[in-house]
Amino acid sequence: MLDILTHRWLRIPYTLHVTYHQKPPKAKATLLFLHGLGNSGSAWDDVIRALPKDIRIVSVDLIGFGQSPRPKWAVYSAKSQARSVLATLVKLRIATPLIIVGHSLGALVAIEMAKRYPLLVDNLILCSPPLYRNDPTRPLQSDNILKSMYKTAWRYPEKFARLAAIASKYKLINKVFNVTSENIDSYMAALHAMVINQTSLEDAYRLKVPTTILRGSLDPIVVSQNLSHLSKVNNKVSVRHILAGHEVRGRYVKFVVSAIYDSLDARKRARDG
Repeated sequence: MLDILTHRWLRIPYTLHVTYHQKPPKAKATLLFLHGLGNSGSAWDDVIRALPKDIRIVSVDLIGFGQSPRPKWAVYSAKSQARSVLATLVKLRIATPLIIVGHSLGALVAIEMAKRYPLLVDNLILCSPPLYRNDPTRPLQSDNILKSMYKTAWRYPEKFARLAAIASKYKLINKVFNVTSENIDSYMAALHAMVINQTSLEDAYRLKVPTTILRGSLDPIVVSQNLSHLSKVNNKVSVRHILAGHEVRGRYVKFVVSAIYDSLDARKRARDG
């Protein structure tokens, strides 16, 4: 009852489960990692192990995933996720501009963070962002075909959970991907609010921070044309096409690490004048 009063009716955002991977006394930069749908902060472990030791590194479990709360009544929108990320940063007393690295669903939260709290965001690295147009008049465009698939999964959550278990068994998805009958409700709520009914692409057109997008050439759920058009319209956005799939694993890891090092170098050049 207290949880519902505090977070539902008073609209006080949840704080998230946090992992502090590195906390040097004089950090040269702060990296915040946001995971994808069905994953948790530990999805970034392979990337984090390859990073320098003089930067602060934090990962979180988004609402509905990992060890963070999973309220059944919540609207798992990009707005609510971003508010919880902000509340968590305040609790951690992190006020310096961040390099935010987001994968898939986490990339959409990263865009929302840059939109709502621009003073807190120095740079974005978006891995496999599922950015889709909202044009119902063209049912055969890639965006609407993918959304139709997601809507089918949303209507039949138990069947999706069984398929996810098979994909996990045969290592077709990230090793920390975890969708079960216990958390399928929050998974589907996030899928519906943030991916199917998103405004993230429209928001990305107005990004004012340097943004690097990584898109795997073997990725079946990212629409390449949307990313190309975005980079043409917004000169803050650059797209790197890499030989990889959707998940940040295997060879994808080195591309993420490279993008992070490039962002750190750009910060240093800007600071040094």
